[in-house]
Amino acid sequence: RGIAPAEAADVAEALLEEDFEFIEIPLNSPDPLKSIAAVRAMAPARVYVGAGTVLSMEQVEAVAQAGGDLIVTPNTNAAVIARAKALGLVCLPGAATPSEAFAALAAGADGVKAFPAEMIGPAIVKAWAAVLPGGAPILPVGGITPDIMGPYVKAGAAGFGLGSALYKPGDEAAAVRAKAAAFRAAWGRLRG
Repeated sequence: RGIAPAEAADVAEALLEEDFEFIEIPLNSPDPLKSIAAVRAMAPARVYVGAGTVLSMEQVEAVAQAGGDLIVTPNTNAAVIARAKALGLVCLPGAATPSEAFAALAAGADGVKAFPAEMIGPAIVKAWAAVLPGGAPILPVGGITPDIMGPYVKAGAAGFGLGSALYKPGDEAAAVRAKAAAFRAAWGRLRG
């Protein structure tokens, strides 16, 4: 959150060097569509690039026009999910309850952003993983650091959304690379 277009490609390169496969630029960042377009232009096709804090169908369309193929929302909005899927985008909506998670998946979501993770601990992720259909990916987001990932992975988390522990406005690409390396190392240890 807060990245500017002039730094987006360098920061994205740091993430790519650490094998990150999903890059989200929140829409409440400066000129986010320019950043999305810049990152999409330099990232390999196997990497998903898109927007977070997506709240409307119009924003979904703008992200798609900028070349994005990933939509992440803070909430469960069936219309936003449907529009993202109609445009062929990966959609990971936020959910804070099992009802929201089920509604998101019923609307076509590709997985669920368990948000905010600070209030959705590993025990809740484990309960969700036991009941959500088809092994739907659960991705805790909010307050995630390398040292707290383990209990979430054991509970069934398929991955994580990372925010200020990975990038804060003004961070140089080298600092982001170092933080990304710490997350990648933790992920590697947890996934074997």
